[in-house]
Amino acid sequence: MLLNTYEPWKFAFSCENDEITENSFGIIGVPFDSTTSYHSGSRLGPIVVREASFGFEKYNTVFNKDLTTRFHDFGDVNVVPGNCEATCRIVEDTVNEILDLNLRPIVIGGEHSASIGAIKALIKRYGKLTVVHLDAHRDLAFDFIGEKYSHATVMRRAHEMGADLVQIGIRSSSADENEFVKSTYNIQTFKNKDVHKHMDAIEYFLINIDGPIYISIDMDVMDPSIAPNVGNPTPGGLFISEIEAIIETLAHRNVVGLDVVETASNQLGDSTAVVAAKIIYDFLTLVE
Repeated sequence: MLLNTYEPWKFAFSCENDEITENSFGIIGVPFDSTTSYHSGSRLGPIVVREASFGFEKYNTVFNKDLTTRFHDFGDVNVVPGNCEATCRIVEDTVNEILDLNLRPIVIGGEHSASIGAIKALIKRYGKLTVVHLDAHRDLAFDFIGEKYSHATVMRRAHEMGADLVQIGIRSSSADENEFVKSTYNIQTFKNKDVHKHMDAIEYFLINIDGPIYISIDMDVMDPSIAPNVGNPTPGGLFISEIEAIIETLAHRNVVGLDVVETASNQLGDSTAVVAAKIIYDFLTLVE
């Protein structure tokens, strides 16, 4: 058990934490949604996503493969409600503990701000990092309602830390964010229509990313018909087969961490939670 965590539930098929397998994965939940601006409830995401994971078989029919990857679920981070910056520091410290165990982090949100702490820890560890960011929104605001630490600023903070960004599924953005992207050289954008029409080009780009990769998936990247219970649902999103294709492509690269955030529901068996759990389940099935 890591410092600053507690265990309300475990992801299905996780191994015992007193038998750590190095070079595998460590799961933490971040039950925090204090900067949410529309649909609250993602603080319950870690619980409902874990519960939904028990609906899957160990054999993954989609990929014709057993889930053989060993991973450990360390429970939820003790967040500071109302204080995003302090919570991000705790996430960073917890991810550092996971890295010290020679594990790679998987973060279940909670709002998207949880990614800030994880990305900061990984950049300090690896020096270079490409964040593959699946989202309906750019999350590149310099600040949001006067706050620099927010679900709407997470990728701006990551970029300031030195991360290269690949943004996939974008279909909502401010003019300032678009101008910021134009002013930089290391933000690549694939909008939702690019995913629908040019997946082969996206897969080719992802295959050629050099160095460590962090995958950050906001559940609002999905179409609301599939995943309605998110912080900011936006029409025209991705479909499950498209997420599967992206995960399958990235799973064979140097992925050093993953987060799946913004599941906002208090209902066990919620459809958004099931899809979020499937993304993690597919990744763990495929990763090498």
